[in-house]
Parts: sequence; C-alpha cells; structure tokens
Amino acid sequence: MKRFCISLSFIIYHLSFIFAQTYTLKQLKDSALHNNIAIRSAHMGIEAARQQRKEAFTKYFPNVSGTGLWFNANKGMAQTTMNLSESISPELGMALAQSLPPEALAALGNPISISMMKNGTIGSLMAMQPVFAGGQIINGNKLARVGEDVSRLQLQLSENEVEKTTEQYFWQLASLQEKMKTIDAVDTLLRDIYKDVDVAVRAGLAMRNDLLQVQLRQNDIESQRLKLKNGISIVRLLLSQYCGLRDTSFVIDHSPLTIDHFAAQKVADSQNGQCSMFNVQTLPEYQLLGKQVEAANLQKKIAVGQNLPSVAIGAGYNYHNLLDNNHTFGMLFATVSVPISDWWSGSHVIKRRQIEHQKAVEQLEDNAQLLQIRMQNAWNGVEESYQQLLLSQRSIEQAEENLRLNRDYYRAGTSRMSDLLEAQLLYQQALDHHTDAFADYQNKLLEYRQATGQ
Repeated sequence: MKRFCISLSFIIYHLSFIFAQTYTLKQLKDSALHNNIAIRSAHMGIEAARQQRKEAFTKYFPNVSGTGLWFNANKGMAQTTMNLSESISPELGMALAQSLPPEALAALGNPISISMMKNGTIGSLMAMQPVFAGGQIINGNKLARVGEDVSRLQLQLSENEVEKTTEQYFWQLASLQEKMKTIDAVDTLLRDIYKDVDVAVRAGLAMRNDLLQVQLRQNDIESQRLKLKNGISIVRLLLSQYCGLRDTSFVIDHSPLTIDHFAAQKVADSQNGQCSMFNVQTLPEYQLLGKQVEAANLQKKIAVGQNLPSVAIGAGYNYHNLLDNNHTFGMLFATVSVPISDWWSGSHVIKRRQIEHQKAVEQLEDNAQLLQIRMQNAWNGVEESYQQLLLSQRSIEQAEENLRLNRDYYRAGTSRMSDLLEAQLLYQQALDHHTDAFADYQNKLLEYRQATGQ
C-alpha cells in the first residue's frame, strides 16, 4: 500500500509538469528585462537625464521675465516743501507786485508741501541674452550629455546583472530538474534490484538483510525526492518573482546537457596559444569610468568659468502711472559682471576640481588593468568548468560500467549487496556532479561574455 501511494504521488508530480506552462531561457530573460524593478528604475534614470539635457539647452536662449507691482501707501513716497519766495529774484518780485493782488503776493511767501507717488502701478517685461559666461553654458550642456550617456551605460550594466541573475536561477532550476530525473532513474534501478533480490531471497540464494539494505536505500531516495521537490518549488518562486511572472507552476525548457561547440573551440585555441588579447574599451564599465573622467574635466572648466566675467545684453518694455498719468517706454541695456572677492574661494574650487579630475584619470588607468584581469579570470573559469564537465562525463561512463560489473558480480554471488549499493551511489553522484558541472559551465560562459562585452 505504501509503495502504491508513493507511485501515485510520483505520477501526479510528473503530470503537473506535462500541463504546466513552459518557458525557455530567452523568454525568461525578456520577461525579466521588461518587468524587473532595476531595469524600470534605469529607464527612468535615462528619462530624467534626458530632461536635464533639455533643461541645460534652454540656457542658450534669452531669459524673459515679467514684473508687475501695485502699491498704496499711507503717504506719498516723494515729499518735499517748497518756498517760492526764496526762488523769486528781486526783478521778478517787482514785476509780480505790480501784476498780482496783495493776497496772492502774501501766499507766495508761505511754504508749499508737495506729496507724490502715494499709490501707483508698475509693470515691466525684460529679456536678457547671455553673450559670454565663461563657457559655463557650453560646458553645462556637455556635462548634461555626459550624464545621459552615463544613464545609458548604467542601464546596460543593470541589464547585464538581470541577465546574469536570471540565467543563474534558470540553470539552478534546470539542475534540480535534472537531479529529479536522476532520482527517477535511480528509483527505477532500485526497483529492479529489489525484484532481483526478492527472487533470490525467496529462493534461498540471498539473505533478507540484502533486501532490507535495498529498502533503506529506496527510503533515502524518497527523502531526496522530497527535498528536490521543495527546492524546485522555491527556485521557481524566486525566478517567477524576478521575471515578473504570475504563474508559479511553470517548467523550463533547456537544451540537452551537451558541451557548446563555441566554448570547446575557444578552449582548444587557448591551449594552442591562439587566445587573442582582450579589449577593455568595449566594456560598459570602462566606458563609465571614461565618462567620469570627462565629467570631472567639464566640472573643472565650469569652475573656471564661474570666476570669469560674464556679459549679457537685454531689452525691456516698461509701464508706470506714478505721476497720475500712464507712461510707457522701452530700453536697451548691457551688463558686465566681474567676480572680485569670489576669486579667493573660487581658486580653491578650481584646485579641488583639478584634483578630482586627476583622481578620475588614475582610477580609469587602475580599473582598466583590473578589468583586463577580470577578463582573463573569466576565461580561466570557462576553461576550468569545461575541463570539469569533461571529467564528469568520463566519470558517468566509469560509474555506469562499475555499476554494471557489480550487478553482474552480485548475481553471480561474488560480491556483497553493500558493494552493489555503493556502486549505485557512485553512479548517482556522478550524474549529479555532471548536472552541477554543466550548470556551472553555462554560468561561466555568461560571465565570460559579459566580462568581454560580447
């Protein structure tokens, strides 16, 4: 009854794979690149940098501004007292005395208070065009374009990381699925051995202890099957979340576990001394460092420009009614701004920018060497994993032959059950090692392609 329940569970488990959605590695990568949060953030970073570049471009055009003011004061802003008698000459006074009545002449001797601009309206429209700003506008636009290039390179790095993580999850899941196939094959093998031993025990040719050893190994296989099912479920959930899939019961479709011809040829070329030198300049990491040098150089030029005179021309149209009548007028003007006291602090800013630029240059040179080393290390990893894969293939052939011989020896009564089960275990380990070696080989190939900018 127990064996029937296990077989039924086995059938249900595999039927779930038959009707599940199947994804290839390319489909999962495309889904991850479309749905992953890191990629979406990188795209938004590119759009933000593009808007910043457009903002910097507007600095080439005139700056137009309008100003309006209305006021009502408790007293006139312009007040004075005038005494007309002090400004009248003797000759004019004699003439006025003859022509004006005495009351009017007496009024001219009293001070007169004058108050103006108690309320009013002022409006102006100004346009200023920078003529020379020490290169700040030109270098600012170049810096904005560098920022946009940096955002695109960061997107490429994010895509590489997403592709790497997706492929790692993919081959981890593929490895677990292949190990499940190995469990199925081993379970079938143990059932055949169990039948043979059971017949031998019934015939009195073998001890019952041999049958118990087979049953213990079958129990161990079922325990491994449960662990693999749980592992497959967890990795599938992780891959589903990373790629933005709603379905968590999918299966993956991968190529047969055979060696890639490209990698085999590269290994052969490397062993013959034909492996070409790597070019770090094609890598996004190197290009990003180059952009940092370019940005530091532009920031230095902007710091110099901030301490140079700036020239601008402008035109304006103005209106006011301060003297109780509407008055409009236009004007042209030019401005020259010369920083004087700012030269003290500005000189230190320039020196700091020069140091930062030199630092970026040295970082580029140092990291270029590290990238070259990373390329070589990635290729060494491919070579090593390739050799490990070849060894695992030979190990399968040897373990399979060893299992066949031990099974024949046991049937002939010249070996023990423990030797046969040990051979079975070595065969299972060889299959699992080959599966792990193939998954590691695929990951090393991806690391090599990314490390060399392919």
